[in-house]
Parts: sequence; structure tokens; C-alpha cells
Amino acid sequence: MDKKIISIINQKGGVGKTTTVINLAAGLAMKGKKILVIDLDPQGNATTGLGLSNTADSDQTIYSVLNGEKKISEVIKTTSFENLNLITSNVDLSGLEVETAGDSRRAFKLKDELTSILNDSSLSYDYILIDCPPSLSLLTIMALVASDALIVPLQTEFFALEGLTQLMKTIDRIKSNLNPSLEIRGILLTMYDKRNKLSSQVELEARNYFKNKVYNIAVPRNVRLSEAPSHGIPVLIYDKNCPGSKAYFSFADEFLQQDLEKKESAA
Repeated sequence: MDKKIISIINQKGGVGKTTTVINLAAGLAMKGKKILVIDLDPQGNATTGLGLSNTADSDQTIYSVLNGEKKISEVIKTTSFENLNLITSNVDLSGLEVETAGDSRRAFKLKDELTSILNDSSLSYDYILIDCPPSLSLLTIMALVASDALIVPLQTEFFALEGLTQLMKTIDRIKSNLNPSLEIRGILLTMYDKRNKLSSQVELEARNYFKNKVYNIAVPRNVRLSEAPSHGIPVLIYDKNCPGSKAYFSFADEFLQQDLEKKESAA
């Protein structure tokens, strides 16, 4: 399966990016897929949301890889969830842009490291999911260069689509200059409130514009989704029957179905 490195990206904060990474990873892992999550956000929320520490005293983080101190295979950690590994992040990562200013190849650093994982038969992952920071910074560019495909969580609120135009421009620039095979795998509607007319308007606009790129499932507003990270576990395990969990289980199914259909159409 070739399209296995997937970034979850939106330069707006608070759209459910990390929640999507954690719960897609957990859903796929529960279905027997081997998953590696890379926390590329200096806030380290995917790290704590999967039960590991994001304090700044560790050298076993993605920062140590991107600044050249460690190989990526040396910083992979196991989580308490079967089939789910993690490369943690912490606040050190926010200094990377300044520290690597003189390196002309820095945009390719993550890609080069991930290539070594893909070529290492002892580390066979079905999917590598990257949690991007909420900005169009060097870290995001590194993720875009390294990725095969993108999932964009889109909050169903007033300015949601405006922010996307900026992101699309960045993606197009990366495609034409650094990573021609990059594609948008799908748009996931998040924080959906079916009682709110605005949610359905944003959904309509997104489906008109992105057509079948928008996933069928929309993730509802759900208090359990925001509680789960403070316990360091995915909502799928924290409360598997809440609406948020059901949505992410369905999303994992839809995600796998995409690859099934691709395989069939290729055959």
C-alpha cells in the first residue's frame, strides 16, 4: 500500500485536528492495523492524548530527529494501546525553525527519515499519521513534503472555508515545488451540530466545492471528545458508545474503505 503517510492538517487551531489523529489511529489500531503517530506540534497534545509525557527534558522526541541528533527508529515509543506507536513532541520543537535556518535541505528532513522507516522491514506500519501544528510553518511544510496524502478536519462554522483557501494555496505550492504526488485524501467535517443551520450550510458549501472528497461521516460536537484527552486515552476507549466515538469508528471504516476501493479500481 503506497499512500501510507498521511498528515492531518489545518492551519486553524481548535478544529479537532489532534482529536482526529488520536481517534483515527485508535480506530485503525483496533481493526488490527499497525499505526505510527508522529506528533509534530510543539504543544504535544497528541503525545499527552495518547498517555505519554510531553515534558521538555526528553531527547527521545521528534525534535531530536529533526535537529539531527537521533535516527527516527531510536525515538519510536510504544503506547498502552495495541498496534499503536508514537513519536512524541514537546515545546523544544518550537525552536527548530531558527536552529535549522542555515540548512537548505531542512524541508526534506522528515521525508528522509520516514523513508528509512519505510525501507526497514522490522518496522512495518500500515499507516503513519502526522499531527501538524495549527500554522503554515516550517514544521507543516516538512509534513507536507513527507506525506502521500492529507486529511483536513473542517470545523462547521462561519469562517471555516475562508481559512481553507490559504491552505489550498500552500498545498499547491508544495505540489509544484517539492512534492508533486501530494493529494487531499479527504475533508472531515468536525464539531457538527445538526440543530444549527450554519453547520448544514458549511457542509453544503464544502460538498459543493470538494465534491466526493468530503467524508460521509461528520463528527458531532460532543463533550466526551474534549474530556478524553485529559485522561490520556482516545475517546473510542474512554466512552465507546458516545456520539463522538461512534462517529470516529465510522470514520475509520470509511477511511479503510477508501483504500479498498483504490485497490479494486487499480486491479
